[in-house]
Amino acid sequence: MKFLDEAKIWVKAGDGGDGVVAFRREKYIEFGGPDGGNGGRGGDIIVEAVPGLNTLIDYRYSQHFKARKGGNGAGSDRTGAASDDVVLKVPVGTVILAEDKETILADLTEAGQRATICKGGDGGHGNAHFKTSTNRAPRRADKGWPGEERWLWLRLKLIADAGLLGLPNAGKSTFLSVASAAKPKIADYPFTTLNPQLGVVRLNATEEFVLADIPGLIEGAAEGAGLGTRFLGHVERCAVLLHLIDGSQPDPVGAYNTVRAELEEYGAGLTEKPEIVALNKTDAMTPQARTSRVKALERATGRPVRLISGVTGEGVQEILRELADTVYRSREETAEA
Repeated sequence: MKFLDEAKIWVKAGDGGDGVVAFRREKYIEFGGPDGGNGGRGGDIIVEAVPGLNTLIDYRYSQHFKARKGGNGAGSDRTGAASDDVVLKVPVGTVILAEDKETILADLTEAGQRATICKGGDGGHGNAHFKTSTNRAPRRADKGWPGEERWLWLRLKLIADAGLLGLPNAGKSTFLSVASAAKPKIADYPFTTLNPQLGVVRLNATEEFVLADIPGLIEGAAEGAGLGTRFLGHVERCAVLLHLIDGSQPDPVGAYNTVRAELEEYGAGLTEKPEIVALNKTDAMTPQARTSRVKALERATGRPVRLISGVTGEGVQEILRELADTVYRSREETAEA
């Protein structure tokens, strides 16, 4: 299935049904009277987050959604039928934005969560509604109110506890495949990963968290170079970021600064998130290179640097434990807030 994390759709709630002008015409009833019923209510447009979906591909080819109009009123004070709501099913983690792509209308972060995006119009009044002691035979009936309509942007932000960041070929996909049961594509050329990948990391029978592999950033990504920063929205919800740096390259500090600069440019508070820095591919480094590059990175980042190897498994369990502790600490703080 193709991964699609953004879609633009047009939605319109149903118009209200029309009220009617009607009078009693039964035989043997000496004085008839107005008995035109009201119109029914138009259907709403509702967006619902459901489990089991992980892409917005359903909205790639179907982009217009319209609820039905409410039924018109009828004689004998009969009210028109209300129309059914139209429910759009989206993955958990979908953000619904207005046409300006900035105004957030709803953020569906839990399965079963719903948001009414457009409300259906109320039905118009029939002439029975306007009967008074001085106006015994009104001939007025109202049309139904129009339903709301608007263009929407659906934007998916994957629900992950931890996110992997780094330049292309930093070893993120290899790390994900070792740490979880995910099977991302792995190759020795840049941009092997074209879409975010998710994996569930299970430390034991009771501890697990979701790890997201984000396609690699390059210099100028904020201006659209490479894959740009299109997929960085998927780590906005992460409690911690694991920044992997290719230890086999000659300038790991430059690689770190490149990614950090793109995070700064993107914004959304990513640079304030807890970050763990790891020098990957230790199996391809000499002992002298390990020592010198770790010291250089620690001076540049101001934090400890872990040594790991996705190929041999060196340091992987230790860093997964550190990620899990940070994730669980964040969950406790969220629960207390």
